[in-house]
Formats: sequence, structure tokens, C-alpha cells
Amino acid sequence: MVEGTEGYENYASRFIEVSQGLDFFEVCKDFIAFLPSKPARVLDAGSGAGQNAAALDKEGFTVTAVEPISEFLNAARKRYKSASINWLNGSLPEMACLNTDTDQFDFVLIEGVWHHIDNAEREAAAIRLSALIKQRGRCAISLRNGPAGLGSRVYPTDTKSTIEQFEKYGFECIFQAQNQPSILPNKENVKWSRIVLQKC
Repeated sequence: MVEGTEGYENYASRFIEVSQGLDFFEVCKDFIAFLPSKPARVLDAGSGAGQNAAALDKEGFTVTAVEPISEFLNAARKRYKSASINWLNGSLPEMACLNTDTDQFDFVLIEGVWHHIDNAEREAAAIRLSALIKQRGRCAISLRNGPAGLGSRVYPTDTKSTIEQFEKYGFECIFQAQNQPSILPNKENVKWSRIVLQKC
């Protein structure tokens, strides 16, 4: 088991049902304006049950989805079988399933994942992403704070330290929004921030 996925094994079917019912254009509305021109290459890192990858594929992007939990990957492949998505088993920070010689992306989405990896893993992820993202490419990250949900391994996040972490590896922040409420019910104690980083 990948450490950051702890807890999800107990609620896999519930997570899949809830996730696949979410609307990408509502959840990721702050990121829409920063998407590249089609048919750019997009990476959904920590793709969960696949709903965001499927929406991006439907919009005309060339999508690669990386997810460590096999049950989520299988559910995504089954639900979105008509999509031309490259579904891969892998996880942050290494994403060893990707090859920096051939896998270069214009846009990376990290939605609902960053709070599951600790600071050392975040540092390693920033380094890895700097090798996978093209010049002028962008990385959009949602940052969650609040009590643990279905995933029990959670760490505090904040925009300032995340931006500083990426700045060391050639990124600049071009957008940030803080303290947004959760769109899910009964999550009053959960707040989200969102940032978009561009590789200089």
C-alpha cells in the first residue's frame, strides 16, 4: 500500500460513487482559465476514480492519469471506457510510471492529493514535476486543511510554503485563492486553497 492512500481501502466504493458524481467544472473552476490550448498534454496526478481525467479528455486534451489505488483505476477504466486516456498505476512523489524523456506535459492537475503527502514527499514531488512539465507549462494544485476524511493520512498545507517549494525548482505562482469552503456536505471544518504554478 502507498502510505498516502491509507484509509481509502475501507471506503473504496463510497469514494468512487461520490467522486464520479462530482463536476470537474465546479470542483476545478478556478483552474479552467489556466488550461492550455488543445490538444495539449495533460497529467492528472492522483486521478482517483477518474472523473477529472474524463472531463479533460472530453474537452479535447491528451490525458494521462496516474493513480496508486487499483480499485479506483479499475472503476475509472470501466466508467470511462470510451475515453482515450492513458491510465497508469503510480503515485506521487516519484510517479515512476512516467519517463521524463518521453512524458512531458503542458498542464498537471493535482486535485485532492497534496494533503496526503508529507513535506519531504512534497519536496520530491516538486523536483519530479519540474522534470515532467514543459517550459511555460502549468501545475494546478488544490490544498486541503481540516480533519481527515476517507483518507486518514493527512498533513497541513499552506499556499506560502507550497509556492516557495516550487519556486526553488523554476516555477512562479500565477494564481492563488485561499480558504474556500468544501463543495461536499457536512464538511464545514474543511477549507481549500488553490494555486497555479508556471514553469519559468
